[in-house]
Amino acid sequence: MALAPARKKRRLSPPESASPETSPSTLVETSDAPSGNDFFTNAARWNLEQNYETRPRKVKKKDRENTRLPIKTAEGRVEQLVVPEIKEEDDDSWLGSDEEKDSDTPKSSEVKIEDTKVSARQQIIEAKEELARVASLINEDPEEHVGGFRTLAQIASSSNIVVKKLGLATQLAVYKDVIPGYRIRPLGDSNMTEKVSKEVRRLRTFEQGLVSSYQKYVNELTKNARSSRSGVSEALSSLATVAISCACTLLLAVPHFNFRGELIKILVTKLSSKRVDGDYIKCRETLETLFRDDEEGTASLDAVTTLTRMMKARNFRIDESVLNTFLHLRLLSEFSSKGSQNHIDRSDPDPALKGKKPKYKKEFRTKKQRKLEKERKAISKEFNEADAIVSHEERDRMQAETLKLVFVTYFRILKARIPALTGAVLEGLAKYAHLINQDFFGDLLEALKDLTTHAATSHDDGDSSSEEPSTCGTPASTRSATRDSLLCIITAFALLEGQDAHKAATTLHLDLSFFTTHLYRALHALALDPDLELSARSLRLPDPHALAPSPLPAPRINIQTTPALLLRALSSVLLPPVSTHAVPPIRVAAFSKQLFISALHLPEKSAMGVLGLMGRVVKTHGRKIGGLWNTEERKGDGEFEARRGEVEGSNPFAGTVWEGELLRLHFAPGVRRGYAEVERGVGEARGSGG
Repeated sequence: MALAPARKKRRLSPPESASPETSPSTLVETSDAPSGNDFFTNAARWNLEQNYETRPRKVKKKDRENTRLPIKTAEGRVEQLVVPEIKEEDDDSWLGSDEEKDSDTPKSSEVKIEDTKVSARQQIIEAKEELARVASLINEDPEEHVGGFRTLAQIASSSNIVVKKLGLATQLAVYKDVIPGYRIRPLGDSNMTEKVSKEVRRLRTFEQGLVSSYQKYVNELTKNARSSRSGVSEALSSLATVAISCACTLLLAVPHFNFRGELIKILVTKLSSKRVDGDYIKCRETLETLFRDDEEGTASLDAVTTLTRMMKARNFRIDESVLNTFLHLRLLSEFSSKGSQNHIDRSDPDPALKGKKPKYKKEFRTKKQRKLEKERKAISKEFNEADAIVSHEERDRMQAETLKLVFVTYFRILKARIPALTGAVLEGLAKYAHLINQDFFGDLLEALKDLTTHAATSHDDGDSSSEEPSTCGTPASTRSATRDSLLCIITAFALLEGQDAHKAATTLHLDLSFFTTHLYRALHALALDPDLELSARSLRLPDPHALAPSPLPAPRINIQTTPALLLRALSSVLLPPVSTHAVPPIRVAAFSKQLFISALHLPEKSAMGVLGLMGRVVKTHGRKIGGLWNTEERKGDGEFEARRGEVEGSNPFAGTVWEGELLRLHFAPGVRRGYAEVERGVGEARGSGG
């Protein structure tokens, strides 16, 4: 077989030339090409292998298959997880120069800084939108979007104070809406392993997630509320205000739910501070509302327990308004038994039983019937717990424990003789008089006698040491001692009114003559007090001749002035609600004579109040003291001893009411009309008696 002739290879590269004008890589064109035929002539010198032919070729890689399973996000959407593709560096990427690296580095860092640097206004707007979106999802279906609680907590943990406030307020609104009407108990190991239906498992998951997120939220409120102390920045102080407001709202909205004690601790911690501001008042008003609206008594017991522990830990260095919160407890109107600081007296339904349980005739039941009845009771108990129904026995037990704590606190303050809280304690004891048993009544009377004696001693020291600039001789201290003694008298008679007198007479010696005598002695000093009607809010110039002029302190009780307290004490002595006509005639006559003398020196309003009281006394005891207005009906010998400190030894029937002639000519029309009413009452009493 003949061989084929060899194919002639075409030369692609131009021949070597020593000329420097020859270009090895591009088409060489000479300027002296005479015609277009040179194009084909010079084609043999073309370099067909350009530089792009020497570069490595990039093959398009196939898309990798995603082997990841879909996931459910916190918002409840099902999404496919996208794995970021790792870019492989080229083999010659390291060939870059150092200058390129140096020039690229600041550019990338500047881009990152610009991306992360968002204005505070933009952060707030984005936070508002995200909070609204997540909150709406939770409200639509809380069980489906239980992860939204964690999302809200993450947004509230921002370093921006405004975003934190928005997060706390949003969580408050969400929890108020989704918290159920029952207390969620923690699940044990046996509950976790038992087989339940899908709906029950879903409900349990929601409840446990809700309790866990709610606990973190309450802890966050506790941490932020501690920033309300003085000396912190204004931003932290405003954040503490929001936290305290959220705690107050939650305590009133869901007092039955978990972690109620932590919310109460937030309020009590604020009440333990010395600074009384808006947050302080809000916490106090929240506790008062809780005491009024608590029908079960459990929340009130927890709050009173925490308050008493705080007071004892601080040695009762608190504001009196905190102690006055006890006056808003529902047991004042609902609790029927009497108690003391140690025990509660339970009333037996049948006195003939003498503490024994009543016997009931047993009904015959089979074993199966007893088993069914036991199961029925257990189911009924679970339903009552789910519906938050508290029996009367349980409520009485809670209120009894609360009453004991209140009495213990009151008695400790009386024993410690804390001046700043004495008025609040005495007012409280007067309110709780109908709930005090006979054993505690005797102890309280002794404590009140000690307080009255101490007040009288301090008052006498103030009068005797007028030359020495001591604290006990100031008008403010004397005024406080007088008010305390009047409060002790009012409380003593209020306690007597709360007792069952005909039953207590056999076991107690109900003698309140000590308080009556003390009030009788204090009438002249009160009438000669030039600042009797002045209070802390009265506008007046200080005495230029006083050794240490100082403004009058605010009264330690809430509403009543010294003349009002005096009239209350006189009404308790002369017009008691129980056995009014049993008041001795000599007591009525002695007080009447002293009151008419005092009315000549009292200011106008106080004199009108005293004459109004005497008008009621004359209508009730007019026949007993009618002889004081007629000299021919005087009884006894001698004269009336106004300066004698005892009622029985003053001999009031030996004198007459000659002060009436001066009161009839008084400069104030109200005083003249008041005495005219008294004379009219005396005339009616004498006419009916005749």
